[in-house]
Amino acid sequence: MKTYFRLLSFAKPIEKFAIPYVIATLLSILFGTFNLALLSPLFETLLNANKQACETPSLTDKAASSFSLLGKLREFVAYSIRVNTIETTLMYVCFVIVISVLLSNIFRYLSQRIMEDLRVHTLLNFRKRVFNNVMNLHVGYFNSERKGDIISKVASDVQVVQFTVTNTLQVVFKEPVTLIVYVILLFNISAKLTFFSLLVIPISAFIISKIVKRLKQQAKESHESFAKMIGFLDESLSGIKIIKAFNATERIKNKFNEENIFYSNLTRKMVRRQQLGSPVSEFLGVLMISIIVWYGGSLILHNDKNALAAADFIAYIAIFSQVMRPAKALTDSFSGIHSGIAAGERVLDLIDTKPQLVNSSDAQPLKTFEHALTLNNVSFSYGEKQVLSNINIDIEKGKTIALVGPSGGGKSTLMDLIPRFHDPKSGSIKIDGNDYRDLTVESIRAQMGTVNQESFLFNDSIFNNIAFARPEASEEEVIAAAKIANAHEFILNTENGYQSFVGDRGNRLSGGQRQRICIARAVLANPPIMLLDEATSALDTESEKLVQEALNNLMKNRTSIVIAHRLSTIQHADKIVVIDKGTVVESGSHTELLAKNGLYRRLIDMQAFND
Repeated sequence: MKTYFRLLSFAKPIEKFAIPYVIATLLSILFGTFNLALLSPLFETLLNANKQACETPSLTDKAASSFSLLGKLREFVAYSIRVNTIETTLMYVCFVIVISVLLSNIFRYLSQRIMEDLRVHTLLNFRKRVFNNVMNLHVGYFNSERKGDIISKVASDVQVVQFTVTNTLQVVFKEPVTLIVYVILLFNISAKLTFFSLLVIPISAFIISKIVKRLKQQAKESHESFAKMIGFLDESLSGIKIIKAFNATERIKNKFNEENIFYSNLTRKMVRRQQLGSPVSEFLGVLMISIIVWYGGSLILHNDKNALAAADFIAYIAIFSQVMRPAKALTDSFSGIHSGIAAGERVLDLIDTKPQLVNSSDAQPLKTFEHALTLNNVSFSYGEKQVLSNINIDIEKGKTIALVGPSGGGKSTLMDLIPRFHDPKSGSIKIDGNDYRDLTVESIRAQMGTVNQESFLFNDSIFNNIAFARPEASEEEVIAAAKIANAHEFILNTENGYQSFVGDRGNRLSGGQRQRICIARAVLANPPIMLLDEATSALDTESEKLVQEALNNLMKNRTSIVIAHRLSTIQHADKIVVIDKGTVVESGSHTELLAKNGLYRRLIDMQAFND
């Protein structure tokens, strides 16, 4: 129940919906019950159609001695027959039934409408909270989690949860109240018969509990299996070229189909269990009605003194048959709760995941970058694996710092520390003498622009991709940034110019074109510090030349930190830092490092030999 109440908290402010829902539902139940209660006077009128008026007062006397609802209704019928005609009385009864049914359905519609508003409201809050928390998580979280599992939680699991929460809320109030009102009316008609008939409820509850016992575990396995399929689908679509290039299409299809079969079989078992509860409860209800008809009918046929009047007995059977509807709804809801709670636990795990990087309570915004960025004895590790050890680097404003070294040495990890995607395990990073931990993350990143090796574009227009850094930028500013990035000419040659869509992840453009749009995006942001992580490593020679020119334009009058795979492109850097196995082994200018005849010289010679 703790999980359910946590999920229910996303419906707040719930009183905005609960109060009108309770009122509308109660009125719907009362009028609906009144409809059934009117069956007795209706049949009473018909059964007395051929009686003499002189016999009618006996009905009044009988009714007057009863304090039951049906007794009062019969009293009204007897009075109306005596004062008016039977035909007129029949017309009155039918008119009251029509009005009662109309009001019952109007209030039922209003209650359903209010509940749908609550459902949408809950889904909105829940999905917003989940997505916001995902966006707040640190970058390292996404390196260890399957993207498909996250997508499944945000999309599918949230949908299951919101239906469970609102449907259960509806069933927990509406159906029990309906059941209670019906039972009170049944006791009002015949307490003895009702005690006898209610034996079906504990029997039904015991059988249903046995049926749905394993549903929660199966539901959890089902959600996890679905998440695997979503993840596998995402990977397959992203790597479709590789799959086809290695003739792995059939192998991938078989792998997906295996998971699909497992999920389908699990879902089938769950649905079978859920569907079994409804016919079982319905069968038990019909069995009980049959026994009541046999028992009560026998008393009437034998003129037993304890027997109900024929009209009351017909009304009793009609009301008891309706008892099965809320009982059945309760049964169905219990089977659905297990699936919703299982999905809810998965989503709550995601919500409960706390971001590792949060601003301290007294963090101050960094307004400008004026002097230097300093790394003091910085060390970092992924779990037990040490990646960086005692890194010391001073990056003065306006200077270009190049990070070079063998692959896997820790250059990209160091680059991730600068915009504070991670915090160092020890040591400190300072900007203008201010420790990163004393500044807000947003203000630090506002001073930086990034161009990565992977030129990521959103499935949007070229204009919106460039303006992503500054959504309020004018068309002239976007064009100016594109010209600096050597992108203006090819953009004009696309189908719709700056309004051309780039496709999923920019797949309608070449690698060089994508990278130049990314550079234009960074130019438009106009940050004082630029982070360039192997921005030309995946390009052909011609594209690399255009992109390198764009990068040179980008780095003018800025502080730049560059990771480059081609050492020839960073020979004019103010300082070159050589990193190997997580430590700084050399630093200096190109000329100084060549003179040392160390690792940097060996890397230069290796590239010259390969070229």
